[in-house]
Amino acid sequence: MCDKMLMMDNKAFDSKRIAEGYAQRPWLHKSVIETVKKDLGISEDFKFKNGLDVGCGAGLSSKALRLICDKVTGTDISDEMIKICKELYNDRYYTFYTAKAEETQIPKEKYDIVTAAGCINWIDKDRFLRNIKAVTSNDAMIIIYDFGITDRMCGNPGYTEWYKDEYLIGFPKPPRNEKKWSQTDLPSGFIMKKQADLEMEYEFDIDTFTDFMMIQSNVNSRIERGDISEKDVRAWLERTLGPVFDRRTRKPVFSGYIWYINRV
Repeated sequence: MCDKMLMMDNKAFDSKRIAEGYAQRPWLHKSVIETVKKDLGISEDFKFKNGLDVGCGAGLSSKALRLICDKVTGTDISDEMIKICKELYNDRYYTFYTAKAEETQIPKEKYDIVTAAGCINWIDKDRFLRNIKAVTSNDAMIIIYDFGITDRMCGNPGYTEWYKDEYLIGFPKPPRNEKKWSQTDLPSGFIMKKQADLEMEYEFDIDTFTDFMMIQSNVNSRIERGDISEKDVRAWLERTLGPVFDRRTRKPVFSGYIWYINRV
């Protein structure tokens, strides 16, 4: 039953509304890549040759990978996401096509770096890693990361109350696999080099934060199932967040992780 529910929620991401919303998300992926550069000791003039961004969404993670990579291929299960990517990143340095994370096509030149941002919760781990082994070169680096909004906002305990007592009750998390991988979870040929935690802040006003919350998986799953209309969700967010923002800009806290896996 859980696998079926995960599949249903995965399909819920394939809509024009969500794809357009994802394209407007904060580009926190850039901060993640800056952390990757420091952790791996990557110099400013070094670039990987051929990168793969699995579960690329609307392309923000592909754009971030391009900072350290000459060529980037982005794949996503959603046709709508890929359409947005092709519109926004239409040059010779990018290639995008629709594919499941477990079904990346073998390229002419195998990938020497792979990023997977925010998609690991929804995939078949064993099939994914078998596929990654087939499409990457020896000594390739696989960077798995994710980050998300928390119940904290700088200097604003009222937000914490709203998040816990109103938002999560009305929009609970959809089912997903949140198991943290370890070396024992990896097949032969992969080494977990390092795992790191992330914490970031981003400034919103109430309008941009409402737009951001409208494409959270908690909200998406209810809208796409027909439990509640997009109009009603937006009205609820604007009404309940009004006192939280109090006509000011605010900085919610995002937290996440990075896993560094070496393909040997």
